[in-house]
Amino acid sequence: MTAEGYKALDDDLRRLKTLERPAVIAAISEARQHGDLSENAEYHAAKERQGWIEGQIADIEDRMARAQVIDVSKLSGSQVKFGAWVSLVDEDTEEEARYQIVGEHEADVRQGRVSITSPLARAMIGKESGDVVEVNTPGGVKAYEITKVEWA
Repeated sequence: MTAEGYKALDDDLRRLKTLERPAVIAAISEARQHGDLSENAEYHAAKERQGWIEGQIADIEDRMARAQVIDVSKLSGSQVKFGAWVSLVDEDTEEEARYQIVGEHEADVRQGRVSITSPLARAMIGKESGDVVEVNTPGGVKAYEITKVEWA
């Protein structure tokens, strides 16, 4: 995982623990004051929300404990590796795209971040600028030319 991805997880964990958890505890306390808990929809909704929050906290803490954080700013080279920003051109449509290869949990194609386990990233690993990679997609095989490898 990138240092940026680790920081995002840490920020999310801090928000859950300092804002979400106290808010749901207050909601449960308030709902308890309304009487019979067996028919109290507010209470059951708050307890369900609490369970979801605690599950999220446990999941994030687990991911952070097992994370291998890689400082991308210290990487360089001409080959595509984890953390690299790769510019591509679709050989059929001439459409250009730019992606960073990141860990599974920080992937977001809309932000230009693809998972290291994705078919596109696996095809690009070890390649250099000027190389052509072929990727199996649901629509068939697509060919992309790598135009630039950056470490920004």
